Amino acid sequence: MNKLFYLLILLFIANCSLDTKTGFWSKSEIVKSEVEPVEEKLFVNKKIYEKEFNPELKIRLKKNFRKNSFINNLSNNNGIVKFTGELKNISKYKFSKISQFDHYQPELLVTEKKTLIFFDEKGTILNFSNNDKLIWKSNIYSKIEKKQKPILYFASNEKILIVADSIAKYYSINLNNGNLIWSKNNSAPFNSQVKIFKDKFFVVDFENILRCFSLKNGSEIWNIKTEKSFIKSQQKLSFIINNNRLVFINTLGDLSSVDIETGKLVWQTPTQSSAIYENYFSLKNSDLIIENNNIYFSNNQNEFFAIDEKNGVIKWKQNLNSNLRPTFADGLLFTVTLEGYLAIIDSRNGNILRMTSIGKQIKKFNKKNIKPIGFIVSEDKIFLSLNNGRLAIIEILNGNVLDVIKIDNEKISRPYVLNNHMFIVRDNAILKLN
Repeated sequence: MNKLFYLLILLFIANCSLDTKTGFWSKSEIVKSEVEPVEEKLFVNKKIYEKEFNPELKIRLKKNFRKNSFINNLSNNNGIVKFTGELKNISKYKFSKISQFDHYQPELLVTEKKTLIFFDEKGTILNFSNNDKLIWKSNIYSKIEKKQKPILYFASNEKILIVADSIAKYYSINLNNGNLIWSKNNSAPFNSQVKIFKDKFFVVDFENILRCFSLKNGSEIWNIKTEKSFIKSQQKLSFIINNNRLVFINTLGDLSSVDIETGKLVWQTPTQSSAIYENYFSLKNSDLIIENNNIYFSNNQNEFFAIDEKNGVIKWKQNLNSNLRPTFADGLLFTVTLEGYLAIIDSRNGNILRMTSIGKQIKKFNKKNIKPIGFIVSEDKIFLSLNNGRLAIIEILNGNVLDVIKIDNEKISRPYVLNNHMFIVRDNAILKLN
């Protein structure tokens, strides 16, 4: 009896050994005994949506124009822009060419005084009225700093212009006359939007640190550090301000919500897997926008997100490949994919209502590797900038391309509108379209 018992024990131990061939200690081996395993690939590209959907669907927007759409816009959402210009004439204000224009995303600033702010290759700030008159120009940089060709990011209120740049300087300018108020240096260059809120302003640097400064003297009030990326991205980062909170996205795709008064982290939501650090250098997110306490943005990894601003929970995610700033209007989300499709989405659930191909309507779109740069939405049209210097005019009703206007032969900025005039920036000029 004892011999039989010991024999059974030996057989059991032999069958339950650590030999990986048995599969007892490995779930993957157990699965293998039933079905062939699927090899998991970390860097497989997600399937990009490249087909039309509901192209016959007619869409009309209400006349719900956003007041002062481009002025001190804390939500980043331009909504429906009031523009009825015919785009028959183009006038230019020229300046020294910005050699890094294609790599960075400098923005034209529309101030509360209804003037326009931009800069040139050497960091000279230009302030001019919408009737093409230069009001003042200002340059605070030394000869050595000018040779570094700083890229400038702006924010303003009624009296002050705040500047942060790509060589780690930040400073305050009197908006009335262009005189310097104060100037300071940061430990790292800046690469984000700048926003003013009450007596503070905010900006993110190349170390993925959100910094809060005093508007009065530039002293740092608090900062929030997030994880650094191994490769310094040239992508301009964005953030929104809502309900006394600031939400920003870093180069790794992490969203962080911060209490503006205390500088304390409220929540943080990663949007990219920690297993693909090697892909972070190619990740490009759109600007964040917020509407009805929901944050919307997309990226060039075929992801479009809706995130609850209160707690950071992802409400829905759609497969759309775009790093262009989306627009929210009348409960709809508008975006244009990098493959040239105009997508209109139900903001409540992420369902695609209509997809129409802009690319197939534009001559040589695919052959010339033409890419969308940015767009605005009016009551019945979408104005889309392209990287070959063209402006496409698209009818919202059915997604048809009404016209393609030649602005330049190289990359141009997204359109801006002030007093029913459209402005577009290229590397050596600001263009006014009437």
